[in-house]
Amino acid sequence: MRRVSVADDLRRREQQRVAALSPAERVAEALALGERDLEIHRAKRGLGRSEARREIERVRQQGRRRSRCMQGGVD
Repeated sequence: MRRVSVADDLRRREQQRVAALSPAERVAEALALGERDLEIHRAKRGLGRSEARREIERVRQQGRRRSRCMQGGVD
């Protein structure tokens, strides 16, 4: 008999909790998590809110790859 790990149990419970949410509640939770993460980043780096948001966006853009279809130009 396979023992369920604590991590597996927590993952299963979290999946059930999220599945029970309405789409609007899921969006609200995602937005709240984003706000929380922005505040953590802002506080850790000693930045203002808009500075922290710009920094996160800049890092996000640096990680993106250019599309090959856009490199050749658009006709």
